[in-house]
Amino acid sequence: MMERMLTIEIVSDLVCPWCFIGLRRLDAAIAEVRRELPDFDCVKRWRPFFLNPDTPPEGEPYRPFLEKKFGGPAAVDALFERVRAAGRPWGVEYAFEKIEVRANTLQAHRLIHWAQQRGDARPLVERLFIGQFQRGEHVGDVALLLQVAVECGYPGEEVAAYLASSQDVDAVRAMEAEGRQAGIRQVPTFIIDGRLVVIGAEDPAVLASAIQRALADRRP
Repeated sequence: MMERMLTIEIVSDLVCPWCFIGLRRLDAAIAEVRRELPDFDCVKRWRPFFLNPDTPPEGEPYRPFLEKKFGGPAAVDALFERVRAAGRPWGVEYAFEKIEVRANTLQAHRLIHWAQQRGDARPLVERLFIGQFQRGEHVGDVALLLQVAVECGYPGEEVAAYLASSQDVDAVRAMEAEGRQAGIRQVPTFIIDGRLVVIGAEDPAVLASAIQRALADRRP
């Protein structure tokens, strides 16, 4: 019998608005596959990406950074509106006006890395995206990360000790560098069953097709 459990690796960054949309579209793709294959299941694994590797550890002012990067206020407003329009069908309402700090996401990626060694990190990732894009929280701030982790049911003392340490800093940086060396330049990037790569926050039909192809490739 064909094995219907796949690993889906999600290369993303928490300051990338398209990664939030991509997560919701992946959910829709999985639901689409399950309509045909009710026993299909998958394990999601997050891999780090630094959208702006030079972001200072304390972060930087959000709007000025974007205006410099994209060419002024009008360009940023147009970008925000495109993202808002793309997010609405998937239940994602962006509140870019609440964001004050462009976060350095190393500590957040460390927390996700730690969490997924203990089970499904999806609720934590979802909460961090909500914090970044709907609440305007500084997801690079260790105190905020501790608060979010406790909200998600993780033991506060253990998380606080981990975040205060340098554990896994080199591992997370190495994983991010490995992705770049493999050619990943755009996020989200989905790696299905270690073989099929879908780049970008694609339509659920595209993601579902890739999942089904990965399953079909396993047939003897």
